[in-house]
Amino acid sequence: MRKISEYVTAMKDPTRGGIAASLNEMAEKSKVRIVPDEDKIPVKKEVKAVCELLGLNVYEIASEGRFVCGVKAEYAEKCLKILKKFNDDASMIGEVVEGKGVIMKTAIGGTRILDVPSGKLVPRIC
Repeated sequence: MRKISEYVTAMKDPTRGGIAASLNEMAEKSKVRIVPDEDKIPVKKEVKAVCELLGLNVYEIASEGRFVCGVKAEYAEKCLKILKKFNDDASMIGEVVEGKGVIMKTAIGGTRILDVPSGKLVPRIC
């Protein structure tokens, strides 16, 4: 983290409420719209399969040991290169634009609102 800290404008761990909650919180606090691309969000196929089997939204479940951060566009490639040295799954998943909320580009070429998960977001007890 120290190696990219000077470029980071926002950061969140996608635990409670997953990446859906994290991106919405970042967008709200920063007063911007975040546009993630579904195809660029690294999710293991096994996780997708279990979520489909259990009827869970993969973007609303905790992603332990991960983080989401925003950096200015001109530093994105540099930060990604640094992060990939520590985790090959590091990815640029989208962009920040004017507006509000989180609108996801879907794998089939459309868009959809990626909202905050409904219900009470409680911590996991391990």
